Amino acid sequence: MANNSLVIACGALARELVELQRRNQWDHLKIQCLPAELHNEPQKIPGAVEDTIRKHKADYEHIFVAYADCGTGGLLDRVLEKYGVERIPGVHCYEFFAGKPVFDAFHEQELGTLYLTDFLVRHFDRVMIQGLGLDRHPELKEMYFGNYKKLLYLAQTRSDEMSKLAQEQAAYLGLEYVEHFTGLEPVESIMKEHVVQWRN
Repeated sequence: MANNSLVIACGALARELVELQRRNQWDHLKIQCLPAELHNEPQKIPGAVEDTIRKHKADYEHIFVAYADCGTGGLLDRVLEKYGVERIPGVHCYEFFAGKPVFDAFHEQELGTLYLTDFLVRHFDRVMIQGLGLDRHPELKEMYFGNYKKLLYLAQTRSDEMSKLAQEQAAYLGLEYVEHFTGLEPVESIMKEHVVQWRN
């Protein structure tokens, strides 16, 4: 059966999930992405996920949620428990982009770290600057980022252009720049563990 499983995903994962679906021929999966801007308002994530589950639960044999807790304070898990739906393990999406051991090591080195992925580097102006209102109220930059010391770019692709953009973004925020290449293997591993076994 084609598309017998639904993955409800953060829009910040869309590019990577579509690439993994193509690469691995996961034709049994349908990927439904929610707006990445929800990261700026995590209290809205549980409701958006629940609305999507309700809309599609009769159409698919399996549903999986490609979100971590993502700042919902456990509220997302309460929603998923109602429907018997699993999600990606972890507190932040950065954890499964990097892989838990790598993320934990960076987190222990410096708690005041701001993480960027390929998506956030590409859409920094829209999601970070405009989304947080820094274009209209630049004085808010210190309030949002004053406690950070480093910007860690978790790169899914090797790109000099992306690295340069991330360095410029770190400079804009006044943060030390660090880069770590993750590739797609950590995300691919989690997807294989949780949803590929549903293939008919």
